[in-house]
Amino acid sequence: MAKVNLRGLVDLDKTKPRWVEVVLADFDTFLSDHASAEKKASGMALSMASHYPDRPDILIAMTDLAIEELAHYKQVINLILKRGLIPQSDCKDTYVAELNRKARKGRAEFLLDRLLIAALIERRGAERFELVAQHLKDAQLADFYRNLAKSEARHWVLFVNLASSNYPESEIVSRFNELSEIENDILAALPISARLH
Repeated sequence: MAKVNLRGLVDLDKTKPRWVEVVLADFDTFLSDHASAEKKASGMALSMASHYPDRPDILIAMTDLAIEELAHYKQVINLILKRGLIPQSDCKDTYVAELNRKARKGRAEFLLDRLLIAALIERRGAERFELVAQHLKDAQLADFYRNLAKSEARHWVLFVNLASSNYPESEIVSRFNELSEIENDILAALPISARLH
């Protein structure tokens, strides 16, 4: 798998400090949403594996990712249960739904957009988990979120590099940057809440 020069990719708009304040004030709600996000990430990876069995690079990477995200889901569920909470049903993630609506419909374009949208979601997760880690007073919990941030950072780079096996770098960079601007706008329009997105 080739590697894309990440320096050509635009930076994300930083999350507003208010988001961290809201998360810390209602951390139980955040944990519930976080568990849901990990479960959905695992499902998304399995979906990609099943849609692209003819592309071994995607198939193997998504199988591994599905397992890793499911392990993260289990870890968050354990945190929820240790706090004496009851896991909640999944809520619709408007951020992810809006991003997915921006995927183009042609077969070749759809794969590129699906990979890059997944990269953007993971990149935002990395940024936000790191913010949570920086502000938690519980050192063990902060380490947990710091490690998750590192995982998410690896994941977003994985998705970009998977695209490089199927598309020229110039196309990847151009479309990533377009979608990145869209992602920033979607996030800015959403109300701040104790959710990952």
